[in-house]
Amino acid sequence: MSDASKETSLARFRHDLRTPINHILGYTELVQEELADAGQNDHDADLLKIRNAAQSLLEQISENLTPEGVTRLLADEVNAPSEKKSGADILAKDTGWVDAEATIKGRILVVDDNDENRETLARRLRRQLHEVKESPDGAHALDFLRAEPFDLVLLDVIMPEKDGYTVLREIKADEELRDIPVIMISALDELDVVVRCIQAGAEDYLPKPFEPTLLRARIGAGLEKKLLHDQEKQYLAQIEETQKRLNAELDEAANYVRSILPPPMTEPFQIDWRFIPSTELGGDSFGYHWLDDDHFAIYLLDVCGHGVGAALLSVTAINVLRSGALADTDFYDPGAVLGALNETFPMEKQNNMYFTMWYGVFHRPTRTLHHASGGHPPALLVTGNGEAEQVACPGTLVGVMPNMTFASAKQVIPEGGRLFLLSDGTYEIKNPDGSMLDYEVFRDFMGKNGREPDALDRLSQWIRSLQGDGPLEDDFSIVAVDF
Repeated sequence: MSDASKETSLARFRHDLRTPINHILGYTELVQEELADAGQNDHDADLLKIRNAAQSLLEQISENLTPEGVTRLLADEVNAPSEKKSGADILAKDTGWVDAEATIKGRILVVDDNDENRETLARRLRRQLHEVKESPDGAHALDFLRAEPFDLVLLDVIMPEKDGYTVLREIKADEELRDIPVIMISALDELDVVVRCIQAGAEDYLPKPFEPTLLRARIGAGLEKKLLHDQEKQYLAQIEETQKRLNAELDEAANYVRSILPPPMTEPFQIDWRFIPSTELGGDSFGYHWLDDDHFAIYLLDVCGHGVGAALLSVTAINVLRSGALADTDFYDPGAVLGALNETFPMEKQNNMYFTMWYGVFHRPTRTLHHASGGHPPALLVTGNGEAEQVACPGTLVGVMPNMTFASAKQVIPEGGRLFLLSDGTYEIKNPDGSMLDYEVFRDFMGKNGREPDALDRLSQWIRSLQGDGPLEDDFSIVAVDF
């Protein structure tokens, strides 16, 4: 017989010898506990002798029924008999222990093909006030786990048909079961058994017979792990639910922001626009409306930052302009409008947010555009010569400093001219190599394509080809006006 075969035979022999001894240990402990509950302690000494003797037999089995131990015993038999432990020595060890209620209660599945092993362990766990279910084999255990919730599995390693290793692997391969802690139990104590169990996903390993304090500690640790995992899942579910609610509210807010944007126009001017926020809520907004039959106001603003705060400030400022709610303000004077907005929305009262803005008033009879800028990119005027002319007027950021004066400028719009109002997110785009798009390259593109009927689509497609499929780093807003 090979050495491996001898070791396998010895391991099975040790397992078979330990099983009835474990029964003796388990039942004596249970008897002692039940007598203690009844207030009868007269038999403690006798029960202790039985337990200590059984424990000593287990120690001798572990020590001697190994290849080395057998070799040693044979040598001792030939030479000189080994010194035997006396009965007093065997009975000297006091392993008295009184069970107690477990700190963490759980629903535990005990899986063992040996009825007495299973019953003894289950009774002990029930005394600790755990809820226990028993399974005589691996197949039934998997059925129980898939049908009912459990907090912990105590799984015997050696079982007929479907052994503990196989059951463990199936548990850990099942997405619904893999988070249940599994503690392997066996009368075998070889290191390779422990390693195989841990490698297969077991949380812990307990050798038979069970040392009560260790058993309780390992079960407590397993249940605590399951409790923490369940709490984590619950918190995650709450976070996901909160996130869904926030996303729904953000979608509603985004729909509102879009709803206040003016519809495209075809008469008497043709106006179209594109608005692509970098997040659910952007800080860009724009509008246009008639001041009277001859004067047409058009404007675009860009609040610093993104998100809810930026969107609220943007929407508020646009609504103020649309409703004319700036007291004593000449809305025909672009510089005066920016000055009034600067006083109305100081950054210290807006959570330190400010905005840039371009505001213009087109006088229809003379085709003259009066315009002003509060730190905003210049508008672009594209005519038939293939160039994009800047329509700019210097000015400071709106809301940064009080009592600022904003200048106005004039620009005559020729017949057939197309004016583009835009935010800096329209051209501050990264090239595929990571560098920023040069403004003059953008301006050249607008000069060559700005007069085309699909100019805005061409621009957005070009920018997307540079940026890629991910979200833009800033809000993309552009308004095209054919005066």
